[in-house]
Amino acid sequence: MGEVSGVGRQFVRAAMDAPFLERDEEKLLAQRWKDGKDEVALHRLAYAHMRLVISIASRFRHYGLSMADMIQEGHVGLLEAAARFEPDRDVRFSTYATWWIRASIQDYILRNWSIVRGGTSSAQKTLFFNLRRLRARLAQGQNEQIGDEAHKTIALAIGVSREDVALMDARLSAPDTSLNAPIADSDSGGSSERIEFLVDSSPLPDESVSETIDSERRAEWLDHALDVLNERELRILQARRLQENQVTLELLGDDLGISKERVRQIENRALEKLKRVLVERYPKAVGAFI
Repeated sequence: MGEVSGVGRQFVRAAMDAPFLERDEEKLLAQRWKDGKDEVALHRLAYAHMRLVISIASRFRHYGLSMADMIQEGHVGLLEAAARFEPDRDVRFSTYATWWIRASIQDYILRNWSIVRGGTSSAQKTLFFNLRRLRARLAQGQNEQIGDEAHKTIALAIGVSREDVALMDARLSAPDTSLNAPIADSDSGGSSERIEFLVDSSPLPDESVSETIDSERRAEWLDHALDVLNERELRILQARRLQENQVTLELLGDDLGISKERVRQIENRALEKLKRVLVERYPKAVGAFI
């Protein structure tokens, strides 16, 4: 747990010594803040509940973050609760504020526990804050890492996938590692950085540009060559070769009033015509389409 400074310790002691509010006084202060934005009333209401903030923040001390920062984030949640609290409802302010304080602290932990953001959904957030407890229970005090069956049990209990549990378990089992961290190179006797061993499987920039240019050129060649086809040949070829969802020979035959074998013959003839004109007009197009 991060250390609390001397000033912070004095604040904690003062907050813990603050007097409790009676129900009627608490309601009156909340009403004054809600109706008239009385900042003195807000200060008294918040100060009286700072011990609640400190208590909730202490439950998350094992995440290794500054206790003072978590208390500060909890105070933000406390003020949010004060802004939303309805004094006329038959509920104590502390009961209402607990959810907002805990949510604010948890959000701070998720933002700062790792440089890789996690827990973006409600289920993943629940997984993050409960995995350690569930893992310890399933491991029954052993130091061995839980296995696939335990991952499935936790996934079912929390309502996430087994893969999400396995990934979160791996993240919680080891600290972040910088891509610039050195790795000893046994061959050269020197050291390299982890980032040097990452492989990018995407095409090189010059390959991407070349493929784009070639695709545009082939599309232009094909568009000009289609002019040699008659209306029926063009319709069949578009339905059979030039659209994502290909139409069957039988359906085309029914639409055109001919047999599916006749459709096949027209399709083959159209392909031969296209190939011939492409070879004559664009010698580089040989093999590009057919």
